[in-house]
Amino acid sequence: MQFYKKTSSRQSLIGIITKLTLILLLIFGSVFFLNKIEFPTPKKNIQKIIPNEKFKIIK
Repeated sequence: MQFYKKTSSRQSLIGIITKLTLILLLIFGSVFFLNKIEFPTPKKNIQKIIPNEKFKIIK
C-alpha cells in the first residue's frame, strides 16, 4: 500500500484566502464595535499655566 500526498495548490489557496478574510472581518468588526462605545468626557477642565521663563527663542 502506498500513500499519496495531495499537493493541490487550489486547496491551499482557498484556505489562505478564507483565513485572511476571517482575520480582516474580525479586525474591522472589533474597530466598528469599539467606535460605537461612547466613553464619558472628563467633567473637570484641566488648565496649566506655563510661565514665560521656560520658553527659549532659537534662531
